[in-house]
Amino acid sequence: MILKKQQNQVNKKSSPFIGLLLFIVSVALLILTGPLGFLYGILHSLFTKGFRGIGEYLLKIAVSIDQLGNVLMQHLLNVLWIKKEGYKFGNRDETISSALGRNKKLGTLTRFGILIDKILDKIDPNHSLNSIDYYIEPTQEILDVVAWIHLEENSILCTRSLEKDTYYIPGGKREAGETDPQTLYREIKEELQISLDISSLKFIGIFEAEAHGFQPGVFVRMRCYMGSYSGELCPDSEIAEMVLLNYSDRNMVSEVDKLVFDFLNKKGYLI
Repeated sequence: MILKKQQNQVNKKSSPFIGLLLFIVSVALLILTGPLGFLYGILHSLFTKGFRGIGEYLLKIAVSIDQLGNVLMQHLLNVLWIKKEGYKFGNRDETISSALGRNKKLGTLTRFGILIDKILDKIDPNHSLNSIDYYIEPTQEILDVVAWIHLEENSILCTRSLEKDTYYIPGGKREAGETDPQTLYREIKEELQISLDISSLKFIGIFEAEAHGFQPGVFVRMRCYMGSYSGELCPDSEIAEMVLLNYSDRNMVSEVDKLVFDFLNKKGYLI
């Protein structure tokens, strides 16, 4: 679970010609200006922050190279390191280690993938799990969701949709161009017919787990907020039930909501 705020942007589609042209330009610029930029970067880091600055500069380059590798080798890694139902490599905003960690959590690494993970763990304990990046752009494998946490007497408000047997913390998916508060205001208005006080929203954290009801390898990343509201709680026609659940009801909610339950229980908010 992560407590830092950050907005994410969805991939923009482009034509194959534009992609090819930009690839050629980027490679040419790297070859022509890369060495000079690298040398200047080393000297600038040395004179401004000393050897610590050089280390920080090289670390940023290493992460960028790792992200490049995740895109460059995605098809090969998807065949060699993970099972068919695993979380796919290839997000341009993610490192190889991050994608490896997500598959380790899912248990979808192949024997080769497990071997690679063990080698990395020898160098840096729990390397892939600690490398999971919760700020990457949403994709088909990462569902971007915002949720509203409402507590009453050590219980949490949850809803159940029609023809569903699992309860969820209220909220929903972000639409293009929406901020977290805008998404939350719209979704809660639609689901519970109340108006959230956007100015009162308090960021709680980011929780990520395998998405309930989706094919294997799909994660849901849920950004959670608390805040006051006006109006009377009343579920709309698509909501079959609105309930207050205790921590003992943890098995009645989705996997990502279970993480929220655990977090709130440790904080003493949910009993």
